Amino acid sequence: MKAFVFPGQGAQFVGMGKDLYDNNPKAKELFEKANDILGYRITDIMFAGTDDELKQTKVTQPAVFLHSVIKAISLGDEFKPSMVAGHSLGEFSALVAAGALNFEDGLRLVYARAMAMQKACEAAPSTMAAIVGIPDDKIEEICAEVSKEGSVVVPANYNCPGQLVISGNVEAINEACEKLKAAGAKRALPLKVGGAFHSPLMQPAKDELQAAIEKTEFSAPQCPVYQNVDGKPHTDPADIKANLIAQLTSSVRWTSCVQNMIADGADDFTECGPGKALQGMIGRIDKNVAVNGIS
Repeated sequence: MKAFVFPGQGAQFVGMGKDLYDNNPKAKELFEKANDILGYRITDIMFAGTDDELKQTKVTQPAVFLHSVIKAISLGDEFKPSMVAGHSLGEFSALVAAGALNFEDGLRLVYARAMAMQKACEAAPSTMAAIVGIPDDKIEEICAEVSKEGSVVVPANYNCPGQLVISGNVEAINEACEKLKAAGAKRALPLKVGGAFHSPLMQPAKDELQAAIEKTEFSAPQCPVYQNVDGKPHTDPADIKANLIAQLTSSVRWTSCVQNMIADGADDFTECGPGKALQGMIGRIDKNVAVNGIS
């Protein structure tokens, strides 16, 4: 069975989506519609901006979303997934591609999410770190040990066995990294991100986004969407909404998403959008499935 997966923030690059814009009239129309909705020409930054311009959360998130979704739409009849999933921001791309959300509402929500996250990041110095080569339960234990009132660190992204990203206040992240290295982690590497995504520090952003999600109409998707918060398949619009609201302060359970998709029959994964990060993760979760990408 065929599964389509959609990447999150971090996959962006200058020039992304330009081929689509130049060679596909439908894609061009959607990119121009996006420029109108956002009120600025995001395509100028995507196609010919600087890395720094593209790295701003308020640009990155809509850019990755647009590249992924417009690619899926431009596949036409070739886009026939039995199931979909997206990593963090990519969950919005997956929902639009599967028909649970329309293109315009999806873009508006992604932009609202990006702006709310940017604001939450500016409120407290916070970051994330990638931890490699140590069991998940040991990471969970050390995070719990280091966290205290006003300084938290939590597991944020369960990406694949042996690779987990933690998220929290800068001080707590630094302390957790030292303890994890002492406990045998091969690497504990702070990431170049603007804040503590998928942690309790995103609560103000969650509150803001919740209001926008509640006002938006969702439909039943054309296939199950495996969501980040529990790794399980969902088709009921009310459940999908609730999980999307919970996502910003919850862990991304990507390993569970992929394992459950495989258990339900997926044997052919296509990453739709920029980069190859998810292909690498899926290959480390299960070496027996076919994995490819289209960008």
